[in-house]
Amino acid sequence: MMLVAANLTLSGRLSDVSVSLNPGEVTVICGPNGAGKSSLLGALAGLIRPGHGAVSLDEVPLDQLSAQTRAQSIGFLPQSADVAWDVTVETLAALGRLPWRTSAATDAAAVNAALAALQLETLRSRPLSQLSGGERARALLARVLAGEPRWLLADEPLANLDLAHQLALLERLRELARQRGLGIVLVLHDLAQAMNYADRVVVLDLGAVVADGPPEAVLTEQLISVVWGVPARWLGEPGARALLPG
Repeated sequence: MMLVAANLTLSGRLSDVSVSLNPGEVTVICGPNGAGKSSLLGALAGLIRPGHGAVSLDEVPLDQLSAQTRAQSIGFLPQSADVAWDVTVETLAALGRLPWRTSAATDAAAVNAALAALQLETLRSRPLSQLSGGERARALLARVLAGEPRWLLADEPLANLDLAHQLALLERLRELARQRGLGIVLVLHDLAQAMNYADRVVVLDLGAVVADGPPEAVLTEQLISVVWGVPARWLGEPGARALLPG
C-alpha cells in the first residue's frame, strides 16, 4: 500500500513536490524552518488539499476514499495535539478505535498493544493532567497506534521526550515498520536521529524536494552546509553517527 504524492503545489508552501513512499520503511522529512515539512505531512494525511497535484494510497486518490477508510489507513499525529477532557491514558488510546466497528475484545487487544509499544501499561489509569509532557506525548501517539493504521504520520513526535524515550520510541517505530509492514513518516529536526534511524530521508527547502534517498547518501556534509547554512561533519560509524557543527 504505497503512499504517493504527485506534483503537489500549495501556494507559498510547496512547489511541485513528488514522493513515492514505501510501506515497511521509516521515512524522515527534514529541512530548515519554513521548508514546508508540516504542509507536506498534512497533504499526505489528506488533511490539506493541494492547489495542484494529488496524493494517492494504493493508487487510489485520497479524495476518492471515504473518511472512514482514510482514518483506518492513515494515522496522523500533529505537531500540537491536545485533548479537551481529562481522560485516562487508556481512554485516550481507545479513541483510536473509533474508525473501526470491531468487537470489544479486538478493541481492547489493540489498545493494550499500543500501550505496551509505548511503555505506558503502568500509566493506563492515570489522568492526562497527571502526566509529564513526555508521557502525554506518548499517550497521544498510543491513540494513533491503537487505530492500527497502515501508515503512521507524525509531526515532530520527539519534541517533548527526553533522550532515553526519544531513542526508545525511534527503536520501537523501526521495529513496527519491520515487523508489521507499517509505513512510518516522521518530521524530525535532529539530523543525527534521521541518519541513524531512517530508511529514507526527504529533504525540503523553500517548499521543494532537494534530496531524497538513503540517509547516508542524502545527508552529506555539503548538503547540510548548503540547506541549513551550517558547516558540519559526521563522526562515528554507520548506525551511530553524530553531527558536529563547525
